[in-house]
Amino acid sequence: MIRVNVFFILVVLCGFNAAVVKADLTFVVTDYVEDAIPIAVVPFQWKGKGQLPGDMAKVIDSDLSRSGQFKSMSRNKMSSKPHSPSDVQFAQWKRQGMDYLVIGSITPKEASRYSIRFYLYDVIKKTQVAAYTLPIHRRVFRKAAHRISDIIYQKITGEKGAFDTRIAYVTVEKRKKRRLYRLKIADSDGHNPKTMITKSNSILSPAWSPKGDKIAYVSFETRRPRIYIQEVATGKRTRLPSFKGINSAPSWSPDGRKLAVVLSYGKNPDIYIYDLRSRKFKRITRHYGIDTEPTWTPDGKSIVFTSDRGGSPQIYEVAATGGRAKRVSFEGSYNARPRVSPDSRKIVMVHRDRGSKKFQISVLDRETRSTLVLTSGALDESPSFSPNGRMIIYSTAGTRSRNILAAVSIDGLVHQRLAVQRGSVREPAWSPFSRR
Repeated sequence: MIRVNVFFILVVLCGFNAAVVKADLTFVVTDYVEDAIPIAVVPFQWKGKGQLPGDMAKVIDSDLSRSGQFKSMSRNKMSSKPHSPSDVQFAQWKRQGMDYLVIGSITPKEASRYSIRFYLYDVIKKTQVAAYTLPIHRRVFRKAAHRISDIIYQKITGEKGAFDTRIAYVTVEKRKKRRLYRLKIADSDGHNPKTMITKSNSILSPAWSPKGDKIAYVSFETRRPRIYIQEVATGKRTRLPSFKGINSAPSWSPDGRKLAVVLSYGKNPDIYIYDLRSRKFKRITRHYGIDTEPTWTPDGKSIVFTSDRGGSPQIYEVAATGGRAKRVSFEGSYNARPRVSPDSRKIVMVHRDRGSKKFQISVLDRETRSTLVLTSGALDESPSFSPNGRMIIYSTAGTRSRNILAAVSIDGLVHQRLAVQRGSVREPAWSPFSRR
């Protein structure tokens, strides 16, 4: 595949209610694959009275375009807008260069409910690929659009879509002589931002629980680093037992029963595992170097972490039960902040080549040990995999000394920039798949 530079802005301004609500983030797709799949998403027919909470087809179109793997057809170029199977003329869409076609309708039901009916067609083969009916409530109108995008994405690519997911991130805004730090969550397209907590001291390292119902993070609100767990739905939070020195870098085990953390009460920062049931810590590493930034492998058997025990920050792996750690990164003078892909095959990390001053996002193949540099920034940090392993979100230096969020595909061909409306944004973390 060949990378093609474009400047494609998706303005995310649509809300659930009659009033228009701005999103926290604006997506800018800067690179997409040259052989992106041509697709037409026809506006869905509304069979009721009054106004819908949003434009469902537009959300689907934006989702697919944002992936970089689809090239959507502009509505003003559609010579017809079918809503039912009997209206579809394959020859027409083939002449316009489309590979796939999406049509649908929305029928009102009682008590602010709707029935969504949509069809996916393979234009080349002249066949129906999928047909679904989704009963939904008005309040989850946009979420339903993301679900439909996921279905379409998986039917065409064979990979599970990650549009119906969320991202957590930290914003930093200067207010007169102080700074405000906010831990926020939003839909994967930047809509529906929600502030989890606001503090005048740093918030770091948000990490989603496997069910997506809680977030662990580090807060300096007491002027010392402490680890908190906060429920997404209720805002209720609890603080882990803390010690003198460092309490940082929480990472959930795949079963959600434990957290890998970094503590330094033994003088040197080491990796510990905290059991949420027994409320006890178990020390996993013992070394005079700095061991930090732990993350679990998907099978829960190992911890991958950063250590300078070899003289410079590199990636190591140790059994979750403890034991001797082995080094896994060898290319470059600096490798840190590891995260393991959902299929366990790759590790994304912040990488610096020997002799370079740039810190860039790279992926390490766990089998071959080869490293692929994905980004070209000078100060990229905090990478996080999407739950399907297709994309990586990270923080990078933007304009006017602000950090912004960006995303890159696992092969480095698709690039996005997510500009925050105000302040600086960093520490992104992609949620697991939505639990329905």
